[in-house]
Amino acid sequence: MIRSRFALLAVLSLFAVTACKGDSSKGGESSDKPAAPAEGQVPFSKLDFGALPADFPAAMKEIRASQIWSEQSKAMGEGDAKADPRTRMNLKMSAELLNETRGLGCAFLENWQLPEGNFRYMYDWVDKTWVSDDHQVRQAGSLWGVGTCYRHEQTAKSKEVLDKGLKFWFENTIPGPEEGTLMMKYPGDHWLHSGTVALVALAIIEYLKTDAPMDAAYKTELESKLDGYMKWLVWMQRDNGHISDRFDHRNNRKRERSSPYYDGETLLAMTKAARQLDMKFLVPVIEEAAPAMSKTYTIKSWKKDRDSNQTKGFFQWGSMSFAEYYVAGWKDKELYADVGLSLGYWMIHTHRTLSRRRNHAYAMEGLIANWRMANMRGDIAAQTDLLYVIDRSMNKLFSWQIGGPLAKNNKWLKDQGKDDPLAVGGIMNARKPSGADVKKDVSHQLRIDVTQHQMHATTMALEHVYVPVK
Repeated sequence: MIRSRFALLAVLSLFAVTACKGDSSKGGESSDKPAAPAEGQVPFSKLDFGALPADFPAAMKEIRASQIWSEQSKAMGEGDAKADPRTRMNLKMSAELLNETRGLGCAFLENWQLPEGNFRYMYDWVDKTWVSDDHQVRQAGSLWGVGTCYRHEQTAKSKEVLDKGLKFWFENTIPGPEEGTLMMKYPGDHWLHSGTVALVALAIIEYLKTDAPMDAAYKTELESKLDGYMKWLVWMQRDNGHISDRFDHRNNRKRERSSPYYDGETLLAMTKAARQLDMKFLVPVIEEAAPAMSKTYTIKSWKKDRDSNQTKGFFQWGSMSFAEYYVAGWKDKELYADVGLSLGYWMIHTHRTLSRRRNHAYAMEGLIANWRMANMRGDIAAQTDLLYVIDRSMNKLFSWQIGGPLAKNNKWLKDQGKDDPLAVGGIMNARKPSGADVKKDVSHQLRIDVTQHQMHATTMALEHVYVPVK
């Protein structure tokens, strides 16, 4: 048993150093450890989640108080310590670099579309062989990826791919179980995943929010399909506030189970549709789902496992949803900003983003959303820590992009893949091949969802982070 406060602080300090190490692979960079907590304050790494107040807002208040952000002093230059950290931090990425990588990555997504409108999934570009795999949620996510590219820059090619992809899903759309609802029947599958519908809905939302001119009749069709899909997702909400993970076409029934991924994807579709397209009928559903999901994927999950896979699955989707929630100004918006920031701290200091050797673009989506909330609140400490991890992670991950401007930083990659049009712009799942069987370890092989998430994170970074500081 540790018998002195000083001994305890020494142990906690050692834990913090270990928890905040940077990526040990080449190109990694160590992160400053979090500052010491105030006297008597239990740090997040030692918090007893079972002893927190039963009242969720009170519990979240204790969680946030336990989370002390890293100052990242080694990356900071001269300037006002109370100013926006982008004015002081030595950044490795820039809008120019991100725009170049985005253009290549978005073209990569577009090049993988099949004649029917759906997409290829995995390619071993070293062996020049396709890896056979298909999943309806990944297909829907690929289309959403194209939608995010099109929203950021409206090109004729991305519009063509987006239209063709939507046509694929519309041709597989059927009436739902309740009047006004629409759902899909994915070819060869008797299940319909709620994440599938949410991601197609997200693609439509991106499309409808562009400034590009659109045929009136086509816009009406998009709005009608979106309305039906969103009403189906509402119908899929369970009594506990969560979303049913699957619908069984064989018995016309939803399953009484939920998934952190599909919960989060659905919450994001709802918050975006409600805030950005004024679909107000979704707000009561959101206000019921938000507390349920927040509790489940933070405190309840952390009681069982501090580095919970449940939290990881919900992380980026929940973080992006809470940013939408905060901007919309719905009920208890400050609470959900706190939930989002608690997830951001968890991702950096418990899940240890910078030490990850696998592609973690999914984390960037969530961390940028967390940074956005911290920026709107004027929380300099959170902004600083989040900005550092976003910037260093993006710099590392883009050195895994084939033919990209940072490929020169990857000794294994820099001279390879430039002559393969199906590979250029794609982003590997690791820095170099592992030699393991692809079923156990995807490394150099290109998965469309990896590049999709990184492209979305890039457009988010360009819109919210790497912009002129006022």
